[in-house]
Amino acid sequence: MKRIIYILICMTMLSCSNELDMGPKALLGDDQVGGADNVDGFVTAAYSSLGNDHYDHPFSLWPFGNVRSDDAYKGGSGPADIQDFHFIETFSNVTPNFGELDALWYNYYIAISRANEALNQLALLSEEEYPEKKVREGEMRFLRGYQYFQLKIMFKYIPYIDETVPDSEYENISNVALSNDELWEKIAADFQFAIDNLPVSKTDIGRADKFAAQAMLAKTRLYQAYEQDDDNNVTNINTGKLEEVVSLANEVLNNSPYDLEADFAYNFLPGDYENGKESIFAVQYSTDDGTMHGRLNFGDVLAVPMGLGCCDFHKPSQNLVNAYRTSADGLPEFDTYNQSNLDFAANNVDPRIDHTIATPGHMWKYDQNLLYEESWNRSPDVYGVHASLKENVSPDCPCFVNIDPFYGNSKNRILVRYADVMLWKAEALIELGRQAEALELINRIRERAQASTELLKFANGSYMGNYLVGIYVDGVNCNWTQDFARKALRWERRLEFAMEGSRYFDLVRWGIAKETMDKYFMKEKERISYYEGSSVTKGRDEYLPIPQKQINFSKGLYQQNVGY
Repeated sequence: MKRIIYILICMTMLSCSNELDMGPKALLGDDQVGGADNVDGFVTAAYSSLGNDHYDHPFSLWPFGNVRSDDAYKGGSGPADIQDFHFIETFSNVTPNFGELDALWYNYYIAISRANEALNQLALLSEEEYPEKKVREGEMRFLRGYQYFQLKIMFKYIPYIDETVPDSEYENISNVALSNDELWEKIAADFQFAIDNLPVSKTDIGRADKFAAQAMLAKTRLYQAYEQDDDNNVTNINTGKLEEVVSLANEVLNNSPYDLEADFAYNFLPGDYENGKESIFAVQYSTDDGTMHGRLNFGDVLAVPMGLGCCDFHKPSQNLVNAYRTSADGLPEFDTYNQSNLDFAANNVDPRIDHTIATPGHMWKYDQNLLYEESWNRSPDVYGVHASLKENVSPDCPCFVNIDPFYGNSKNRILVRYADVMLWKAEALIELGRQAEALELINRIRERAQASTELLKFANGSYMGNYLVGIYVDGVNCNWTQDFARKALRWERRLEFAMEGSRYFDLVRWGIAKETMDKYFMKEKERISYYEGSSVTKGRDEYLPIPQKQINFSKGLYQQNVGY
């Protein structure tokens, strides 16, 4: 690193010595930046990486988890606007040379390196010198595990580097040095260490605690349970791993201070609503913090409609809109929901639609004096007339910041919600054949949806939609078999977490990405002409390609994912 810094300095000066091995003149050593008085700076730097993304390589993963799924269109001015995301949306011309993928990979490894460096600095201290040593190590292992988890679900095979690996050895570690399952075990080990060393309550807002680690280990075991072969086919569901999911989820659901918010809306509002009881772990954004723009949501700035700023990306699909339609008894219309477009005047709807999707004539972020207009859309003929709400705020909020030509905001983004844990447990129970135990969990989520209508009233007191959500009653409005319960669970995950970056990864985990997306394209191409010819290639499109620049950096040591 010293050599690289010195080369960069030389490049900016009129002349420079050819002796590149001479030491830099102003380099701080470990004796100056390390020690008990300075180690918290390394820890803070690792936490800050959670917000060190950019609109073309966002950590919210909206292009990779939502646009690559049946939940969202890319948006913007048209297919050529950030064209690589268009290719990702249509599963066409996706190559390892995409700069956005390389930047995403690079930034995640920067975040990992910060956690590793903090662990190295902590290792130099005794608990007498630094009483919080084990807790901080737990936090760093949690953050590192989280970053590796995100890389894993996108690229599958990744190089694993921890704090014990010297810089000189980075280039010798292959992305296939560990098997698929061995990589999951490495990630799981970080979360298990965090569980063993983190407190049950946060000492400061924003820090990870024991329950956040238990939740992420449950998520890791859930993904790991769906065992894949080398061609990304799900070949087995590991019941032992599912039992671990249930056990870990029980710890969070039964022993933590977390719970469902009374209203679904509270998870997506700024100010006093942030760090609420459903927020197990979240990115802590800020404004007016002494920096130029503050710690804003730079990864999501493109989602602001043109009527409020720029640039109208991340557009809910018509398929997603239609999925919120409910029947006369308030249940999803699993088989017929997409036969026609939802009509708010004629159809019953799940109220979560108006917390998730902006519709012309409806309130923007619960503001009775501000109705979302069709004219706010940048390319309605291409991407329709809806906008994404969860990451956005009211323009009246002090958290809404002009960073010309964009507008960002400092509202937290929740990474792990209590509802997540409930549905992970429900999913594990269903796959274990214990679907009767999952019924209550899914119904609790639906009951919360029933109650989430208070903020959805126009100024005259009328509701924006005909809201109707029913609970499942075995033998009355459904037969709660394993197959039906699985369908209900997967539908509930879609409605609850739509536009939060998880949909495509769910489809891959379940092994149904191709069948779901090909069915989506078959109908959606009637609405979106550029979907003509789109299809998922099974055995390739479950994961993104390893960036070519990273393969070049490794001198060909890294192996490309199958199919690319």
